[in-house]
Amino acid sequence: MKIKHVFFDLDHTLWDFDANSNQSFLYIFKQYNISVDFEKFVNYYYPINEKYWKLFRDDKVSKEDLRFGRLNDTFAKLNYRVNAEMIVLLSEAYIDNLSNYNTLIEGSLEILNYLSPKYKLHIITNGFEEVQGIKMQKSGLGSYFKNVITSEQVGVKKPNPAIYNFALKTCNAKADESIMIGDNYEADVMGALNSGIDAIFCNFRNEPSAENIKSVNQLIKLKQYL
Repeated sequence: MKIKHVFFDLDHTLWDFDANSNQSFLYIFKQYNISVDFEKFVNYYYPINEKYWKLFRDDKVSKEDLRFGRLNDTFAKLNYRVNAEMIVLLSEAYIDNLSNYNTLIEGSLEILNYLSPKYKLHIITNGFEEVQGIKMQKSGLGSYFKNVITSEQVGVKKPNPAIYNFALKTCNAKADESIMIGDNYEADVMGALNSGIDAIFCNFRNEPSAENIKSVNQLIKLKQYL
């Protein structure tokens, strides 16, 4: 079957989450006089954030728990005392400022310009609905995509097959005419494959992955598959 629909993940796949997140933290820490060693902060924060996102995908923590817990745990590791009220303030300010920064993963616009005349492009994201649309609009990604499917819209998160089935139905796409592209092996790749959709793993960190999985370590290399 010929591929007609290309589904992309957003954060860490096209939108450079870490770069934009760092900028947002630097800004709010200055605003609220949080004086931590920033390099140590981010070294602790990102693994903790990943742990919370895994719990969030598995419905073991709420959105509020994720936003609070990832900051609370990071400050605890740094032995930096911040009261709960301030953590709530910081977590809200962080989200509010995040979409003000719009660094994209290298090659994003180039590959989208290459793909958009040939395929219908869509987004499937576990990211929070209130910020994903703003990120796409401000970063210039919005115009490339026909549909943006969020987990909050569907009520389940990738890798749950229900979000992929919802996406296919919404986009009037067939599984065997579709492919999913993302950086998260479990949510994007296995989630899609278990739903009968082909997948390409954006293995930007060169993690060991199953040999029979299509993968790229740069977005521009998607041209070898599409």
